[in-house]
Amino acid sequence: MATTRKATTNWEGTLFEGSGKVTLESSGLGTYDVSWPSRAEEANGKTSPEELIAAAHSACFSMAFSNALAKNDTPATSLKTTADVEFTPGTGITGIKLTVVGTVEGIDEATFVELAEGAKTGCPVSQALAGTTITLEASLG
Repeated sequence: MATTRKATTNWEGTLFEGSGKVTLESSGLGTYDVSWPSRAEEANGKTSPEELIAAAHSACFSMAFSNALAKNDTPATSLKTTADVEFTPGTGITGIKLTVVGTVEGIDEATFVELAEGAKTGCPVSQALAGTTITLEASLG
């Protein structure tokens, strides 16, 4: 059964002088300010499309990796995943770096990394972002 999630942005003004508000409608978790300066310069308390992509990617990867570890009979005690999404004005998203540190009993580093690579490839957000280079650093903590 498919699910659909919804977010809406209301934008006013031009790209460089304008601003907007992104509302996470499906969850009702809130409304967040966005602007060009928060995207291309400093965040200054506002979010950006790239930060929202980073949030989605780190969550999706963590879920996929957790499932892979459980199927390997080595469930994770914890996984800490960071997604760094690089944005270059005029070019776009130029890369995503996933970094995961896990606490997992009964697994060696090589198997941990191998399963992490599989999760990176199989994660639906990774698949949706396949047009950019996605790198991975995986280690046991």
